[in-house]
Amino acid sequence: MTIRAVLRLGHPALRQRAREIQDEVFGTQQLQTLIDDLLETKAARSGAGLAAPQIDEPWRVVVVGMGANPRYPQAPPVPERVLINPEITPLSDATTAGWEGCLSVPGLRGEVVRWQRIRLTWRDPNGGSHLEELEGFHARVVQHECDHLDGVLFPDRLRDPTAFGFEAELQSDGRIP
Repeated sequence: MTIRAVLRLGHPALRQRAREIQDEVFGTQQLQTLIDDLLETKAARSGAGLAAPQIDEPWRVVVVGMGANPRYPQAPPVPERVLINPEITPLSDATTAGWEGCLSVPGLRGEVVRWQRIRLTWRDPNGGSHLEELEGFHARVVQHECDHLDGVLFPDRLRDPTAFGFEAELQSDGRIP
């Protein structure tokens, strides 16, 4: 496992649509190495999730999961998962606003509106298919990471440009914990 460099906002690779993992790649050492690097890099940077394009790999692979996290001190745990070729379907029109950060946008936070409840389908590293309904912070993390697979970063989803800024200033103003 290797801790990889995380690309930052402005790098062109972050704006590309990632390619799907094909059937013959499931269960290979190549895929497992990518997954291991994603997990190691996410853990080293206290991320809630990380997408392959963030480490300059153009594949539709996301890792999510965290326990207590200093970057999100009030957030509930998110189960550790590897999501390959994930697809999201909203389960209603209900949305909620929440403050987000990103390892590719270090030091900044923004308030982003996301669907409250989603249906997530994905494949695991061996190619098995899964379906789950998610809500709350877990759904937010998955939506944020899956956006990376389509070249979208959270600042693209800001509705109010005044709800975006450096963490220290937002904390001192009492807007984020």
